[in-house]
Amino acid sequence: MRPMRSVLILAAAIMLWISSPSEAAELIMVRQAGCPWCAAWERDIGPIYSKSEAGQRAPLRTVDLRDRLPVLLKGPIVYTPTFVLVEKGREIGRIEGYTGDHFFWDILDALLLQLPAEASLYMPRRTTNEGSKTDP
Repeated sequence: MRPMRSVLILAAAIMLWISSPSEAAELIMVRQAGCPWCAAWERDIGPIYSKSEAGQRAPLRTVDLRDRLPVLLKGPIVYTPTFVLVEKGREIGRIEGYTGDHFFWDILDALLLQLPAEASLYMPRRTTNEGSKTDP
């Protein structure tokens, strides 16, 4: 009986650890099947996001619109994709929709600057003379 009790306690501890909100910053992409804007983001940004400075600072987690998010949101998610920047289990801000890479990177840069002081090492990407963003 005692070994079984130890296993149950260990399993409960692991479940609490897995379900507890992340302390580090992360970007949660809320998507749904058949969303053309989600597919466009995954085509345009998805392959390079994790390699970018922003992706290093706030790794991406993708969830379905119907999934329960283990974070405290400021309001309901209505549109897909919605990108929620989270720090210590709380929403810092969000990007609703995807209309192109410049829009996404510009808004994400602004959101990342809102992270707490210990995250201030993040530097937004510079713009070129033509006004377009440099590669991430």
